[in-house]
Amino acid sequence: MQYLRQVWTVAAKDLRSELRTKEALNASLSFALVILLLFSFAFDPTAEMTREISGGLLWLVFAFAGALLLNRSFARELENDCLDVLVTSPVPPSALFLGKAVANWLLLLGIEIVCLPVFGVFYNVDWARQPAWLAVVLLLATWGITVIGTMFSALTVNLRLRELMLPMLVYPMLIPCLMAAMQLTTALVAGQAPAGDQLAWLRMLAGFDIIFTALSVALVETVLIG
Repeated sequence: MQYLRQVWTVAAKDLRSELRTKEALNASLSFALVILLLFSFAFDPTAEMTREISGGLLWLVFAFAGALLLNRSFARELENDCLDVLVTSPVPPSALFLGKAVANWLLLLGIEIVCLPVFGVFYNVDWARQPAWLAVVLLLATWGITVIGTMFSALTVNLRLRELMLPMLVYPMLIPCLMAAMQLTTALVAGQAPAGDQLAWLRMLAGFDIIFTALSVALVETVLIG
C-alpha cells in the first residue's frame, strides 16, 4: 500500500507541475491538432480512404505528440538538481519511474480524448462505433508508448541532444505496439469488433505492456543510479 502511495505521490506531483505550466501539454496538443487539420486539407480523403488510414493516422499523431510530452518527463527535474534529490529520497526508483509513467499516461490519454472528436469532425467519421473496445485499445497502446518513452526519457536525461535522441530510440521499440494499435483502431473505426486475427493483435498489445513494464521496473535503478 505504501508503495502505491509513493507511486501516486510522484504522479500527482508531475501532473500538478505540468498542469500549472502546460509547457509540454500545450505543445503536444497543438502539434496533434495541427497535423490532423493539415492532413484533412492536404489529402481531402474519401470516406473509404479515411476508414483505411484512420488507425495509422491517429497513432502516428499520438506517437509524435507523445514524444514531445515524454521529453520533459525527467528533463524538468534537472533544474535546481531536483533529479538528484528524487533519486536519493526514500522513494524506490521503480516507484519514481511508475509515478512518472502514470502521469505521462494520463496526460497523453487527455490529448487523445481531445483529438478523437476533432478527427471525427475533420474527416467526417463516426469513430465511436465500438467505444468499449476502442477505450481498451487506447488504454493499452497509450501505456505501451508512455512506459517505453518514460524509460528512455530517464536514459537520455543527461544527454545534450536528448530531444533528438529520444525519438530515435523510442520509435523503433514502439513498432510492435503501434502496429497492433493501428490494426485494431482501423477495424474499430470501421465498426468491426475484434475477432480472429484482431484478438491476436490485442493479446500482443497486452503482452507488450506486461513485458516492457516489468523490464523497465527491473532496470530503472541501474539507469538512474548506475
